[in-house]
Amino acid sequence: MASSPEALSFDGFAISAPILQAIKQVGYETPTQIQARAIPHLLAGCDLMGQAQTGTGKTAAFAIPILNRLALTRKEPQALVLVPTRELAIQVAEAFQTYARYLEDFRVLPIYGGQSMGNQLRQLKRGVHVIVGTPGRIMDHLRRKSLLLDKLTTVVLDEADEMLKMGFIEDVEWILGQMPAKRQTALFSATMPSSVRHIASRHLHSPHDIKIKGKTASLPAINQRYCLVSDFHKLDALTRMLEVEEYDATIIFVRTKIATEELAKKLSARGYAAAALNGDMAQAQREKVVGQLKKNTLDIIVATDVAARGLDVKRISHVVNYDIPYDTGTYIHRIGRTGRAGRTGTATLFVAPRERRMLSAIKKVTGQPLYEMPLPSHQKIIDRRIEQFKQQVMGTLEREDLAEFRHLVQQWVEQENLSPLDVAAALTYSMQRERPLVKPPLAESANHDKALQRPVKKKAKKMSALKTTRRSETKNKKFHKKTIKKQKDFRHSYFNNSHHLSTP
Repeated sequence: MASSPEALSFDGFAISAPILQAIKQVGYETPTQIQARAIPHLLAGCDLMGQAQTGTGKTAAFAIPILNRLALTRKEPQALVLVPTRELAIQVAEAFQTYARYLEDFRVLPIYGGQSMGNQLRQLKRGVHVIVGTPGRIMDHLRRKSLLLDKLTTVVLDEADEMLKMGFIEDVEWILGQMPAKRQTALFSATMPSSVRHIASRHLHSPHDIKIKGKTASLPAINQRYCLVSDFHKLDALTRMLEVEEYDATIIFVRTKIATEELAKKLSARGYAAAALNGDMAQAQREKVVGQLKKNTLDIIVATDVAARGLDVKRISHVVNYDIPYDTGTYIHRIGRTGRAGRTGTATLFVAPRERRMLSAIKKVTGQPLYEMPLPSHQKIIDRRIEQFKQQVMGTLEREDLAEFRHLVQQWVEQENLSPLDVAAALTYSMQRERPLVKPPLAESANHDKALQRPVKKKAKKMSALKTTRRSETKNKKFHKKTIKKQKDFRHSYFNNSHHLSTP
């Protein structure tokens, strides 16, 4: 059964005011297709089977109804979200926190292998409302009785096809068997192989079946690229890029209003003409900022998605996704701020290690090349500064009458017995003190360049090793089960035969 209740805004759903406030602060104005069709059914308590690509807003589609139906006074697990990887567990838990920022005492706990069991046990004892976890660690807690699901009202299987590929389907079946029979169950998957549909037929009751077809976005002439960088090094990566790039005006997207103010201040302190643009600003102030951008008195705007809706400034040549968007539709909207009126534009996406799944989704929806961008080296930055300073000096020599200044410098040289070269060097140093033209020792600059990428590489290796370990554990688990069965069969056969032989 398929239904399509299309909502024009989140106000059209029966969602509590605190959740609506958080949704609007994130920058969501209209629900995506999967949200528009899934949220009403989930709010009504129905089971649901949803097929949609990663990056279409599936997390909000199930997280918002779960939050809306929670009894916050009960500090016990009321909803469980099963995911295939710990990276996804962290992302989903963060999304719950974002949508619940105005819900008092709300608690969500991500549970996954590789994390301290002791910390998880402490958090469970304090009481949580929503659990987001990987099958293996959830099973560990259920066997230890440290996680009780007797009060559970909702379970969500997210990325069910991925759990199938990673060999977790048997574990998922076992976990579902430990839950109350009377519950709401939702299953989301990018594809629907027969094994996933088999689980749905066994554990979902008269589910609403929703399928969202993926679309390839039509984009103007925008050069799209991404940069793998950890959260800690984003500011350094951004300033390096701004140092080297030729840009007219830039809009930098972040997720929160506070982040717009903080990043704009940091950029201003580094000598950039930057200002914040967010929903908390009065309309007159927002118009003033946009006006300054149009008049070339401002070069960089740090904005939230909601503040940049409808922003159309021709001179915006670069868009930077400082914080990766929650869904692919928002990405398309963001980069559409450049490449206007037939001009070309450049869109840069900063990707932290745990955000690689969203990067893959963005690549699919754009249908256009998305190139990895290496960060500019320290030497490249120095070369760029020297070139800019040289152009500034040459321009001054060509445009200005410097006769009086030559006379002044000549006086200093004669009176103080100085070299003209020393005077020029001192003036250069004074002018470029904040932007040095001489690089630090080679070892220091090389180590700094490597530091920006090192956390990402380590994380990538760790993720790869973790996946290998999971596959190995799954194989070992199956092998162990078969071995135990063979041993039991052998003992049974041996003792029965022995008994038979000893009988007179």
